[in-house]
Amino acid sequence: MVKRRGLGKGLEALIPPGQWESREPGAGRHIRQVPVGQIVPNPQQPRVQTDASELAELAASIAEHGIIQPVIVTQVAGEYQLIAGERRWRAARQAGLETIPVIVKEASPQEMLELALVENLQRADLNPLEEAAAYRQLMDEFGLTQEQVAERVGKSRSAVANTVRLLSVAAAVQAALLEGKIAEGHGRAILGLPTPEAQTAALRTIVKRSLSVRQAEELVRRLLGQKRVSEPRPPSPEIILAQERLRQRLGTKVDISHTKKGGRIVIHYYSDEELHAILEQIAVE
Repeated sequence: MVKRRGLGKGLEALIPPGQWESREPGAGRHIRQVPVGQIVPNPQQPRVQTDASELAELAASIAEHGIIQPVIVTQVAGEYQLIAGERRWRAARQAGLETIPVIVKEASPQEMLELALVENLQRADLNPLEEAAAYRQLMDEFGLTQEQVAERVGKSRSAVANTVRLLSVAAAVQAALLEGKIAEGHGRAILGLPTPEAQTAALRTIVKRSLSVRQAEELVRRLLGQKRVSEPRPPSPEIILAQERLRQRLGTKVDISHTKKGGRIVIHYYSDEELHAILEQIAVE
């Protein structure tokens, strides 16, 4: 059995080198020019939001230089359905192009989702929730495990698992992720809180104070009562003076730990001779 290639390396994993170049008709898969109006979006496209300003910049570039890399489509019911390259197609329409270069490929719905997902991940076009929803769709609709999804997109299983978990965070947190008010790391930290109400309250604090991801993690720990072990407070001037008096009298390092209920004195020695000398000093007193 031929082992299926993963998609972690991108579109090249589905379209071997040498098939991008235009060929004579009848010589196999080749680039062809297709009217923009005959192409329809990919129904498996994981990206929901598109930045209008970035699309306008791409349209301006395409109007001046044309489309350098063809889009990938499949033929369905007499029309061309996008597999990858939706931003280029939309920008081409915005730029007023009549045709664009395409590569026609047979693809199952699962392959269409995988290809669109990988293309977007490579270009960092997906927000964390869109990425999470695509992973979940691959698992729920096509029966893939987290390990199989990770292999196809070139990520670790834990990275896929952590991203999918964002789908269970409170609605307000999901909205903040979509709007770019917080990063994925903030969302994962907030997930540590047990209820939507607690998560939403933490979100308000994070946004109001512009907390970093590390600070958000510390906030969640405090809310859960999991405070970090605090560093010892520096000794008071009185304790420092007492340590110095003992050091001079005994001729060695002395530490005093003082609390409201008492404390302890630690006398350091580094040889048997020093121990005997210290004992003699104490005995004299």
